[in-house]
Amino acid sequence: MPALLPAFLLSLAAAAVAANPLLPGVGEADPRRGVDVSAAPWRAFGRVQTELGGRCTGVLVGPRHVLTAAHCLVAPRAAALVQPGSVHFLRGYRMGEWTGQARVVAYRTGPGFEAARRGPAGADWALLTLDRPLGEADEALPLLRVAPAPGTALLLGGYQQDRPEVLMADSGCRVLAAAPLLLHDCAGTRGSSGAPLLVAEGAGWAVAGVAVGVARDRPLGIAVPAAALPAPPPPPSGPSVPPSRPAPP
Repeated sequence: MPALLPAFLLSLAAAAVAANPLLPGVGEADPRRGVDVSAAPWRAFGRVQTELGGRCTGVLVGPRHVLTAAHCLVAPRAAALVQPGSVHFLRGYRMGEWTGQARVVAYRTGPGFEAARRGPAGADWALLTLDRPLGEADEALPLLRVAPAPGTALLLGGYQQDRPEVLMADSGCRVLAAAPLLLHDCAGTRGSSGAPLLVAEGAGWAVAGVAVGVARDRPLGIAVPAAALPAPPPPPSGPSVPPSRPAPP
């Protein structure tokens, strides 16, 4: 996950990672814990995986739509976005197994996103369209249409660099600021790019933002507010698409 981009956040980051043994986005104390991917809201999560080896986190926001970060779709050795067909979503991933798998057939990134610079941060989101539905509409998580106020409690979970085989989450963090980007104090390191920041809404959960950057030495990050994202398209009314072939290991 890239370092924080806005200038007003750079002053909060430590010096170079090489001189700092702390895990980026987590810091000295680690509040993250493994969560049950079969339970709500975590059952909507999955690993976004490209055939070039990229791995990030994504969440179902509709039966055939996944929200993640746009920089997760940049080819590691080129300043270009990967082809949609080379991206897979593994719902409920844990230790090499998953509850559902689909191939991406199309995606939309934020207006003005540039692969070469992996930004700007405000455009660093992607809405993936899957080749088949993965679950029912009520299993997907809605987008929060009003920016959460500072102090609002958050959850952040992701498939992170130091523990890529399990979903790790911080359930005790909060919104620090909500505009123009959402600033939060959730712990999450590289690999949690694309993960949703969740807020309680009624009896369930809603996506407040999509994680796109972290500080170098502490639990601090930025996210694109969900209020700035387009609504996912409605489910298609035609016949479903045949299942895709399994994703590469």
